[in-house]
Amino acid sequence: MTTATTNQAEAPLLSGRHGLGRDLAGLAVILVLAVIGYLLFPNNLALLTRIIAIALLVLSLDLVTGYCGVATLGHAALFGSGAYAAGIAAVHFGITDPLLMVAAGIIGGALAGLVCGVVILRAHGLPQLVLSIALIHLFHEFANKASSWTGGSDGLAGIAPDPLFGIFAYDLWGRTAYVFAVVLLAIVFMFLRLVVRSPFGMLCRGIKEDPIRIRAMGGSPTIALLKMYVISGAVAGVGGALNAVSTQVVGLDSLSFTLSAESLVMLVLGGTGSLFGAVTGTIVFMFFEDLVSAANPFHWLTMVGALLIAVVLFAPKGLYGTVAEVLARRRGAGR
Repeated sequence: MTTATTNQAEAPLLSGRHGLGRDLAGLAVILVLAVIGYLLFPNNLALLTRIIAIALLVLSLDLVTGYCGVATLGHAALFGSGAYAAGIAAVHFGITDPLLMVAAGIIGGALAGLVCGVVILRAHGLPQLVLSIALIHLFHEFANKASSWTGGSDGLAGIAPDPLFGIFAYDLWGRTAYVFAVVLLAIVFMFLRLVVRSPFGMLCRGIKEDPIRIRAMGGSPTIALLKMYVISGAVAGVGGALNAVSTQVVGLDSLSFTLSAESLVMLVLGGTGSLFGAVTGTIVFMFFEDLVSAANPFHWLTMVGALLIAVVLFAPKGLYGTVAEVLARRRGAGR
């Protein structure tokens, strides 16, 4: 009796240590890959910074689609809102400190997440997809029409961020922007690991599996999902602000349906319901796209399509999800 009680008391502690170990391992992998990328592609840091910005978008999408089961094809609205918020703060209000621009992006993305969540969560399934598509087109058209603030189809130019901490200026090689991007990704990744393992994160997973049971237990699926949408918007806003700071211009492509669809493809490619999968899918897709488009400018879309078909057919849980499942089976067989 005493032994059983002791084991039950130690179980949460062991689980917490295991979760912390995975968090630190994931952080270490991100930092190692960042260093390798810097050493291998010192002249292409702009691409690596772009990959990190899109990875933040895909992570935010994973929160609502992978962990909450909300279908959306308009998540770029949150990313673009963060980008425009940071750009407008710099161009029209003189807020050019990179950290304050990121804060503006977080606020812009969170507000967009609140608006999108209120609308999209009123429906389920296919109607959610229709609402999300309608929203991304509305955000795109609003940014296009508000040209005095956003620059319209010409884009919002003239963004000139100050040196980071007043010391590290943004150079032509993109080294400061890249290091800044890696630090932001590491911070956001650790924060999201805490979120998805928290009771709130478990509640959202429960809503995805059986919302009726959660409602019967006294929970409110709509409120919980709306909170997650706001968090997702804040994360996407970080990515948008990072993109504005690093490229120093914000275009309508940051609010495009194409970006929304590609972010969903990256998530499926890596594996839904996993932060590691979201990052993996983004890196693989964007590197593969850059590689094949340079090798064959006329038929690169065919090769990208073939890759996606192969992954969906032979690795339905995504690249990371399938590898993780295989390793888990081998560990189980070895015991």
